[in-house]
Parts: sequence; structure tokens; C-alpha cells
Amino acid sequence: MNNNFKMVAKTLFGFEEILGKELRNLGAGHVVEGVRNVSFEGDTGFMYKANLCLRTAIKVLKPIHSFSVRNENELYRKIYTMDWGDYLSVDTTFAIDTTVNSDHFTHSLYVSQKAKDAIVDKFRDTEGKRPSVDVKHPDVRLNIHIHKQQCTISLDSSGRSLHQRGYRTATNIAPINEVLAAGLLLLSGWDGQCDFLDPMCGSGTLLTEAAMIACNIPVNINRKEFAFEKWEDFDATLFEKIVNASLNKTREFHHKIIGYDKAPSAVRKAIANAESANLSEYITIERKNFFETAKPTDTHLHIVFNPPYGERLDRRGLDSGFDVEAFYSDIGDTLKQEYPGTEAWFITSNLEALKYVGLRPSRKIKVFNSHLESRLVKYVMYEGSKKAKNNLVQE
Repeated sequence: MNNNFKMVAKTLFGFEEILGKELRNLGAGHVVEGVRNVSFEGDTGFMYKANLCLRTAIKVLKPIHSFSVRNENELYRKIYTMDWGDYLSVDTTFAIDTTVNSDHFTHSLYVSQKAKDAIVDKFRDTEGKRPSVDVKHPDVRLNIHIHKQQCTISLDSSGRSLHQRGYRTATNIAPINEVLAAGLLLLSGWDGQCDFLDPMCGSGTLLTEAAMIACNIPVNINRKEFAFEKWEDFDATLFEKIVNASLNKTREFHHKIIGYDKAPSAVRKAIANAESANLSEYITIERKNFFETAKPTDTHLHIVFNPPYGERLDRRGLDSGFDVEAFYSDIGDTLKQEYPGTEAWFITSNLEALKYVGLRPSRKIKVFNSHLESRLVKYVMYEGSKKAKNNLVQE
């Protein structure tokens, strides 16, 4: 008997293809990539596995009803007529998240309020009591998505965003989102088959995500809770089997993962986070200024980092005299002179600054860091001075 059902995994712009690949590798069926989302099919066990293992998903939603809607009264009526007893009880707390992309509905909070009214009125009319709303720790979290005239109501199986892995105990100001970090690593082709360096590691998110990819560790293994664990049909035995099966697929890692940062506080935080994730044996973190370093290994090196740029500069405590041109020029000079035999990737929203690197990127990928449109750029540093010279931008 086929017990599969449709699900939707939400993600960041630019990560749809790699999320689709993740889902196919996990065994999902009917994978269809959309915009900031990927739909797929699987059973309850796969829903558990998707939440546990997907590195580039923000949420995993289970659609339960879809209908066309043109105004608020129709929205209320159609939500009211649903059989909410299948998902809630009068003793259940719930919350509603809404996204709208419609000429008919422009305020997501208003849609959430209207939907809440319909649900509690239905319970009050049929059972004389109503469930309560708890926006912080609900038993059931609902998701409403309205696109033009189509409304889809889903159960949110994840709860808090899946970027909240559970391992990060200490952060710098404006740390990189864990889903963004994992997506950048996967876009860069990182697979754990060589040494890795983040030369400006901050609180170590890229290092930790790189180690989890290298060892094929379920990315949310340290997370305290998923929303589906509060559902009435939650199968704890099945979930335990999924966890154990996923852990059995971890692999050994025989290379080095290295992080540098010149700030002592960042080094302390990165070490604490690596320890929290139980990955200290794979990650080495040192206080170093990247511009005063040389390639730490004799073999191929994969570099991914998130340098200061744009709006981050002041928040990172850099003085107002920060010289963007000199900083990005130093990145290019250091890579060119001290890091032969490396593949270097970094993300920046300061597109003007890229010209100062002095190297021609072999790839540019459009991504977003929060609300900042950014580029993930790739520079290949060849062995030997002649090839390195040919890699320079000819002015």
C-alpha cells in the first residue's frame, strides 16, 4: 500500500536545484523545483528524515487543503468548513504563519487573523470550546500560502526554521545563516574529499557545516525538537529508526578542516560551537590574520569564506576608515601569492568591491544573504606562476 503524500520544502533563492538533489539522494519521489521551494512525495518516515537530514531546507510543509479564494469572506467560509478535528482539538494550541502574493490579499497578518477566527469559531460552534493560540510554542503550527487566487493550507512539520540546528551556542554579530552556509558549501562542490579552509571563520558556522557534509552527519541531529513530535499521530519508534539509520550512514573524514580569524572572541566562539556539535576532532581553529598566512597544506585546498562587506562592516566593529578597495585587493594578492593549488569561493554583496580582487572569477552565482543580493564567486589558483599570471585580469 502506498502511503506517500505531497510535501513542500522551502529554501532560499538560488538553492532550489541543490535542495532538489538532496531530496532525490534521500529517496524522495516526484521532485519538482519551484521558486524558493521544492515539492516532493514521501511517507511519514520520509517526512521525519527530510527534517533531520536536509541541509538546505528552511521548512518541510505537509499540504492538507487547497482551494481558490477571492476575498476575505470566502477565505473564512472555506477554512471554517474544513474538518479541523483531524488536526486539532480544543486542548491543542496552534499558530498560523502566512505568506501572500496576491492582488486580493495584501496583509499576511490579516489573513492569519481571519483564518484563526474561522478555526476557533468552528470549534466553538461544534464543541462549545475553542483551542488557544500560542505563537511561541504551539502544539500545531499551520502555514497558509496564497498565490494569486490559490490558497494552500499546510501543517508545518518543522516548527522553528531548520537553520536553527541546535549546535550554535555562541555567535558574532550578524552570523551567517546555517542553511545559507550549507548551501554555499554545496554550490561550491564541497564533498569532503580534500582539505578545507575558512580564513575568516567568525563563529565557525561554515566550518561546522563543512564537517557535517564531509562526515555525512544528519545536519539537524543536535536539534532539540521538530513540530511533528507534537502531532497526535507522531510515531516515536519510527522516528528513532530514522535517526539510527541516518547515523549509520556517516563516514570517516581523512582530511583537515581549518579556520582562521584575527579576533580572539571569534576564535573562542568557533571553538565552542565545534565542541557543541561534537566535531572538535575534525576542526582546527587558530587566531590568524588571513593576509599574513600561507597555504597550510601541500595538497589541493578548498576555501569558502564570508568576508566583511556592505552593511556588515560597522556591525563587525571595523572602524569608519575601513578601506574596501585595499581589503579586497589583499584578498586577491594573498590568494595569488600564497595559495597555489586552491579553489577559493567567497560570498559578497559588495559587487563593486569584486573588481579590486584583481582576479577573474571563473563562476558567479546569484544568492541572497538575508535581504542582501549577493554573489558567490569562485577563483581557481593554479600551481605555478605562469598559470597564476594568466588568471589575472588583464587591465
